[in-house]
Amino acid sequence: MGLSYSYEIITPARDVGTALRKLRELAPRPDRRPPITVTLPGGDRVVVPYTSGFRGEPVDCSAGGTLELDTSLMFGVDDAVREYMEDRDPEADELGRVPIGYIYLTVRFAPAEHPRYASLEFMAATTGMSRLFARSPGVRAVFTGLAAESGGVCCLFDTETEILDVCWLDGRPVQETVPGPRFANYLALAATWSGQGPVAKP
Repeated sequence: MGLSYSYEIITPARDVGTALRKLRELAPRPDRRPPITVTLPGGDRVVVPYTSGFRGEPVDCSAGGTLELDTSLMFGVDDAVREYMEDRDPEADELGRVPIGYIYLTVRFAPAEHPRYASLEFMAATTGMSRLFARSPGVRAVFTGLAAESGGVCCLFDTETEILDVCWLDGRPVQETVPGPRFANYLALAATWSGQGPVAKP
């Protein structure tokens, strides 16, 4: 099996709509596909220029559960991105960014390990993209920037090992691990989030 690395943003449940609207700003332009409408818990509706399960029908998540989106995101060109795109011919936008995708986004509303929050997990589609996620400071900056702009309390990088990298916490970029010197486990990390109760990771 190939590598499937991912970035996960934890945000208060009320801020999922904000996160999805900020995510639209990272979509390639001009949009190459019709947008879809997503209905969130509480009835808020967000239009996003992506597909869900590679289909373009509206998605109703008003009852919670999960939302799956197939995304392509724009990243600035650093050395790792340049190497990844070497055999491709990407069209850069006016900011010098290039599209990378598919990146599979899973939004979990009120997951068991932190029910007052929502989880947005961005998973690389290939081994090569996973390695790019690990090597590129620019890719990491995009995800920590999205966490910052959408009220995220935490951003994690998962390399499919027992150790998670914490790259955004307490409103700033950090370099921590779970487990690590500061956080013995996921519960210790979650305890730093405002309003988070004593809910253990299964």
